Amino acid sequence: MQLQGCVKTRPNRRWSAEVTRHSNALDLEPGVFKGTPEEIARSLKRSAEQSTRRKASPFRSALSMLVFYENRAGKNLPASRQRALERAKDELRKLYGRRGKRTRAR
Repeated sequence: MQLQGCVKTRPNRRWSAEVTRHSNALDLEPGVFKGTPEEIARSLKRSAEQSTRRKASPFRSALSMLVFYENRAGKNLPASRQRALERAKDELRKLYGRRGKRTRAR
């Protein structure tokens, strides 16, 4: 059986990079995830507070973008960058006066 007129194209494998660059919720500064944990947190806080398109609180939007980046980069991130992103989350919590990591009740 042959399908005429149908061309199967490969899906875009870089969709997450596109989301990071052109997020509809936050306008991120270039190279935001390449700085120190403090710089990352401050930049995300600025972006979240300046955004008029976000649907959640500034803290939630900033943390969500950080987690999104961390999850999308996944195994490709060196351990040192993974630690830096974890520290950036802690710094973001400090900037917003939130407590440390939550632990789940079991």
